[in-house]
Amino acid sequence: MKIITYNVNGIRSALNKGFIDWLKAADGDIVCLQETKATLEQIPVFYFEEAGYNHFWFSGQKKGYSGVSILSKIKPDNVVKGIDIEKYDNEGRFIRADFGKISVVSVYHPSGSSGDERQGFKMNWLEDFYNYIQKLKVERPYLILAGDYNICHKPIDIHDPIRNAGSSGFLPEEREWMSRFLDSGFTDSFRFFNNQAHQYTWWSYRTNARSKNLGWRIDYIIISKKLEERLKSSTILSHALHSDHCPVLTEIDFNI
Repeated sequence: MKIITYNVNGIRSALNKGFIDWLKAADGDIVCLQETKATLEQIPVFYFEEAGYNHFWFSGQKKGYSGVSILSKIKPDNVVKGIDIEKYDNEGRFIRADFGKISVVSVYHPSGSSGDERQGFKMNWLEDFYNYIQKLKVERPYLILAGDYNICHKPIDIHDPIRNAGSSGFLPEEREWMSRFLDSGFTDSFRFFNNQAHQYTWWSYRTNARSKNLGWRIDYIIISKKLEERLKSSTILSHALHSDHCPVLTEIDFNI
């Protein structure tokens, strides 16, 4: 099974940049989208249906903000929207689809870059998300948690770790959270295969950052350690140009 995660920075904008043609060519079995920035009524869903996908959307209440989706060629047994905490669910940050014993999540972690208030919101979310997942994995032990985490885990994941040491997304407390989360029974699927530097999934639109590869790796497909032996490959699809992010692809055996 090919699992793809992609922060599209607006699904309508991505569609205008050839997203559907890319989606068909990428041929993912399950595609997790973040920052869709649209309500269901604003999304031309027939494009996804024509491409062969079941589609599930969880939008934020604020127009043009946040939102997550799961596209899947196989029909899930069950779909869950949100984590039952209103202040987060109002922002449309979490959707889960169950496929037999395996659950796939599309998650969009908050950014704290706009100031102290949102950074505080982000840190609260991270703790509540951690606790939610610890409980969920008891019920659903085979988890694939795909999305934009808005955190660079290690210096290798950011182009300038020294200058960005005080930047939201690379703060010590955020990086410690990521270590703690992985240590609780999860694997960063990309780093399972690739420990090379200069592997990024987001670039600022400023100063030609993408052409210079001055990026951050903040998009992940994190899996339960129970699934680690079923990993086949993981790669960053850096040639996809529909967003300031690019997709991550992980192949995994679903036969449990």
